[in-house]
Amino acid sequence: MKDQALAIAGAAGDPVQALNVLREYLQALVLRSLHECEAFRPLAFVGGTALRFLHGLPRFSEDLDFSLVSTGGYEAREWMARVKRDLALAGFEPEVTWNDNKIVHVGWVRLGGVLKEAGLAGRADQKLAVKLEIDTRPPAGARLERRVVTRHLTFLVQHLDLPSLLSGKLHAVLTRGYPKGRDWYDLMWYLSQRPPVAPNVVALQHALDQTLGAAARDATEWQAMVRERLASLDMRAIRRDVLPFLERQRDADLLTTENLDQLLRG
Repeated sequence: MKDQALAIAGAAGDPVQALNVLREYLQALVLRSLHECEAFRPLAFVGGTALRFLHGLPRFSEDLDFSLVSTGGYEAREWMARVKRDLALAGFEPEVTWNDNKIVHVGWVRLGGVLKEAGLAGRADQKLAVKLEIDTRPPAGARLERRVVTRHLTFLVQHLDLPSLLSGKLHAVLTRGYPKGRDWYDLMWYLSQRPPVAPNVVALQHALDQTLGAAARDATEWQAMVRERLASLDMRAIRRDVLPFLERQRDADLLTTENLDQLLRG
């Protein structure tokens, strides 16, 4: 599997894309390992990487994000040990860490040597890394689905449905302390889908209440809130931020205030 990962990276058009596809291969390995130890009974796959693996979002992602939707069978340390074992069997040199001291549990999977072997680093001690985050107290109201996914490898995941994933993205757009280009690109993708995707407003309201305080904002007014946030953005900075992660670099040109405002108005 390591040879396959290096071959995929070698076929990429440039070093930035090679790093993206190599990281994505690692993400697939981790997801398959989680599937095989039945982690997707209590976990749901969420976030931008879920959107890419499940719905073909044309941008790469760095992290693996999950929500804990059932406390039964939550054995994160055992899962991470399985991930480490599986990666070693696949020919890599994995380093795995785990921290469950906060509400969001955080793990890191780092692979030594592979970046140098792929011609993407000058030293063997430079590591390819993927961060895992598990929200152990996610907001209520999201709806769950299960699906077999094939992206490099084949595995089954439990995940949020598309309206609930959109609600999570809207929450990030509205409450993140700094503007993130990937958030706005993903939102543009959601809003341009046909037939249109409507957010799970119940889940969004719970998320806003959890972050901002009960009834601080009305989730049904999400378009107006997003337009208010949009008006304050430096769109050049937004485009620069997302550019390295796009499959098609020219997609960044679509990220304009005018385009987003039109999409928000339907």
